[in-house]
Amino acid sequence: MKHLLICAIPICAALAGVAPALAQRDFLTSDEIEKVREAQIPSDRLKLYALLAKQRLDQLQRLLEKEKKGRSLAARELLEDYSNIIDAIDTVSDDALKRGVDITEGTVAVTESEKRFLSQLQKIKDRAPADIDLYDIALKEAIASTSDSMDLAKEDAGSRGAKLSAEDKKVKEEAEQTIAAEDSKGKPVEQAKNGDAKADDSKPKRKPPTLMRPGEKPPDAQ
Repeated sequence: MKHLLICAIPICAALAGVAPALAQRDFLTSDEIEKVREAQIPSDRLKLYALLAKQRLDQLQRLLEKEKKGRSLAARELLEDYSNIIDAIDTVSDDALKRGVDITEGTVAVTESEKRFLSQLQKIKDRAPADIDLYDIALKEAIASTSDSMDLAKEDAGSRGAKLSAEDKKVKEEAEQTIAAEDSKGKPVEQAKNGDAKADDSKPKRKPPTLMRPGEKPPDAQ
């Protein structure tokens, strides 16, 4: 048993190293999360997210300026964090518009920032660093997220808000229908059982089986 435990130690150590890599990583630091919580006004939160996205791209730019071992992993993580921040911007905008909150100020700030972001990302793609294959997917996703976010920002705020509200209403109605369908399950079966019982009552009842011969009567009847 001791031999087995000794042999298992290196495996456990290896798994311990793999576990953090498999765990989902937060795209914001604890300090950044706190700042986001403090920014209760949607436009303020949008401007904060735009600043955090800029910081990620600035870090990426500095990282790619020098050939450094292991930089491809850091580059991919920065790009993933950036894409998540852009998605968060769209989520904040959607929520505010559904509630009829004016986010003009925040949207203007985000739109101006995203134009610069898209230019920065495109330049990295065109420059094609030697290790780009290791973070090419993350780079393409970052470009796509930025382009999609810019397209959303161009939509009329009122129309976008109405569209989002209609989609929410539809989802809610479908959920209620699903719940109603789940609640009604089994009722047709019960009704069928009750119907069968009534049908059985209308049929002539069968006599219980007997071992007596024809014409023979029970001893009490004789």
